[in-house]
Amino acid sequence: MTGLWLTQILAVMRLEMKKTFFAKRGVWVYLLAFAPVVLYLVHSINNPLERQRLEKIATDHRVSTQALNSIKEGATPDEVIEQLGEPYKKHIDSHRRGDRDYEYGSLRYTDGEVDVTMRLYDGRVVRIHRRRLDNLQRSQTMFATSFQFYFLRLAIFFGCVGVFVNLFRGEMLDKSLHFYLLTPMRREVLLTGKYFAGLLATVVIFTSSTALQWFAMLWQFDRSVIADFLASTGGAQIWAYLGVTALACVGYGSIFLVIGLLFKNPIVPAAIILLWESINPFLPAALKKISMIFYLQSLSPVNAARDGNMPPLFSLLISPTDPATPAYAITGILLLTLGILVIASFLARRLEINYSTD
Repeated sequence: MTGLWLTQILAVMRLEMKKTFFAKRGVWVYLLAFAPVVLYLVHSINNPLERQRLEKIATDHRVSTQALNSIKEGATPDEVIEQLGEPYKKHIDSHRRGDRDYEYGSLRYTDGEVDVTMRLYDGRVVRIHRRRLDNLQRSQTMFATSFQFYFLRLAIFFGCVGVFVNLFRGEMLDKSLHFYLLTPMRREVLLTGKYFAGLLATVVIFTSSTALQWFAMLWQFDRSVIADFLASTGGAQIWAYLGVTALACVGYGSIFLVIGLLFKNPIVPAAIILLWESINPFLPAALKKISMIFYLQSLSPVNAARDGNMPPLFSLLISPTDPATPAYAITGILLLTLGILVIASFLARRLEINYSTD
């Protein structure tokens, strides 16, 4: 009997994977998954060119890093030029307010590594913006931030919505699910085959994207730098990100499989879950643990950068919580997934088809 069930599961997986990988309505899943690869590739092409540009400017307008750091807000343009010399780019204009003219503009300097823009208003430096070129350490933080705030929360989340909700709901809309139900196959076997087909599809798509993102991000660095990074902590980091990506597909996939069985319109429940995952940083410690994103972030090897533009009130509302240990996080995701699939099996067993209402 077990051999028959396994054969049926593999048959369902084969059919469902063809639908998933080649479905026209699933093209947007690929766009979500591989958009960061394109952005990292563009960045890796642009960053060396920008470095060459700044190094050339620094040769013609040499400014020391120490002198650049000594300039503070409130300095006058004359004081800045006296200390640093002429900027490589200067823009000063004026506008009239009331009965007097106000000057505004900017001065730009570089030491070859940092591009410094000093914003001027009314004869004073009012803001100093320092744009640093990426090095390997900053690139790791950038990747962690993008991975946790875009890839996990949006790309994989909505990718699993598109794949797993349609495993049952899509066939109800296409009026083709009854072909499965007319076969001598247990509902639990059908559900298992569909789940693993969706899981395999999403894991392949999103782990491929994660690996390509790393390739695109590291492309800008010298081979020796990449080799040293991979030999130290880099290899473990990449495998950790691949594992977190796969676990995200495991957890979110089970959730949206159940939603596809329960709801005719999955938009509202998906939006509620997205809201719950999004407000996780502001929840008390006990409630944080009732969300998938808490465990996934706990497994991420590098902490994401804090948003410097976040309003102070929001920063105060963030509830600091120690991340879960890897063993606890993995166990939590797998147990939650198993529990959801058990619920899904009961729902599948009672599933009835009425195309006039679905």
